[in-house]
Amino acid sequence: MYRILTASKDTYITNKVINNKFRATDANVGKAGTLDLFKLYAETTSGSDTSPTEISRVLIKFDLGPLKALTGTLLDFSHTSFKCTLRLTDVYGGQTTPSNFTLIAFPLSQSFDEGSGIDIVNFSDLDSCNFITASATTTSTNWFHTGANNQGLLGSDNLDIISSGNLGNGVVNIWKSQVFSDGAEDLSIDVTNIISGTLAGQIPDHGFRISYSGSQETDTKTRFVKRFSSRHATSVHNRPKLIVTYDDAVIDHHKSFFFNLTGSLFLNNSHRGQNANILSGTAAATVSGTNSIVLRLISGSYSGSFTGSQHKIGDNFITGVYSASFAVSEFETALRSEIVNAASATFTEIWGSTDSTVGYHTGSLVINSVNRTSFNNVPKRLFVNVTNVKSIYKFSEKVRFRVYAEDISRTVKAVKTPIDTPSEIFIKMYYQIRDADSNRVVIPFETKSNGTRLSTDSDGMYFDFYMDSLASGKTYIFDFLISDGGSDQVYTNIPAKFKLEK
Repeated sequence: MYRILTASKDTYITNKVINNKFRATDANVGKAGTLDLFKLYAETTSGSDTSPTEISRVLIKFDLGPLKALTGTLLDFSHTSFKCTLRLTDVYGGQTTPSNFTLIAFPLSQSFDEGSGIDIVNFSDLDSCNFITASATTTSTNWFHTGANNQGLLGSDNLDIISSGNLGNGVVNIWKSQVFSDGAEDLSIDVTNIISGTLAGQIPDHGFRISYSGSQETDTKTRFVKRFSSRHATSVHNRPKLIVTYDDAVIDHHKSFFFNLTGSLFLNNSHRGQNANILSGTAAATVSGTNSIVLRLISGSYSGSFTGSQHKIGDNFITGVYSASFAVSEFETALRSEIVNAASATFTEIWGSTDSTVGYHTGSLVINSVNRTSFNNVPKRLFVNVTNVKSIYKFSEKVRFRVYAEDISRTVKAVKTPIDTPSEIFIKMYYQIRDADSNRVVIPFETKSNGTRLSTDSDGMYFDFYMDSLASGKTYIFDFLISDGGSDQVYTNIPAKFKLEK
């Protein structure tokens, strides 16, 4: 899974001194196109203070609804592959920028309004939120400390931001930081623990406050100005993002099972078009959980039984999906003759109850000998395509794309009747999505957490994609990366292009 969540509100608050006369603590810039972080020391005067400190702090909130909808089913936020990255894009417009500084992201403890202000020169637009006020609905709600700066332990009263807390393994710092060397870098902070805590209901779902580190806000140095694109920026690709990756790939080996190697076989069950757990026996008992099903393989005099379970992604059982993982030796006496003659063996595949009294499904499986050749370091020449892509999709759609890969360098035998050429199966294949007009990579190959890894089943390869991760009104194309035979090959300009509409 690779999802991009966009900001639902963002702004920055400041106590900047205006015309050496007053501070803009009640100013709002909620509709501005940039998020500006600055610290000024002794750049102006403010009444009798000849060395005032002026600062700004960014506030940003993401809609976590799409993740909450998947939690407990397809998403296990406690799994090691679950990663969340807060990404802000640097904006350089020729202005002076600071260097060698640190930005810190704290989870907010109370909600804020974005506001409708846009003046970032004179800060003359008044609205909430601002340096004093967090929100104003029926009544005005102030920050507990000006600048959203009252921090403390998770669960404490009267907090603006949360600096530490116990999320299950003792009290730890909850904030996250990034060091900027030349000052032109994008912000990219791992906020997995904060989002996991929010999804678990431990941390309030109010977003983040981003600021210079505490010592850099109070020292005697000016840092002006670190600027990021806001959610109101003209370029949709530069707007703030919460990037969520998670390994939910299903690797079924029906078309790629080999002797001596552990593989997994899957079984799907549905009731009237909806995934549902198997109902067994006269009492219609639900088949679910661990060790709840048995798979038998029969070939001639050979018979093997393997215990299976309801399939899990992370710690979540998936409704109507079962799997069994096992290995079959090529030296089984009852199979040896067939393996020597055909380099494979064909089995009847029977899924049934654990007491072997009820059968649920019967199919077939071919297990092949492991491929062995003389040393050959030439990669396969592949034709890769997305077979079911449409020209237009809606922003709200979740789409399952089927991917076909054909080895065009294989030896082809001449026959008189049409033949079906099945897809090659690659268990380490990843997708990437580019903007077709700008050629900009919108979703990269995510190989570390397997966020863009393709799944496999008895029909080939596929991946599920949530269209709301892309900006509407744009045209997109796919690229694919295949790790096979000790090398990586990237396939671009796949003949599959689509446009996304709102």
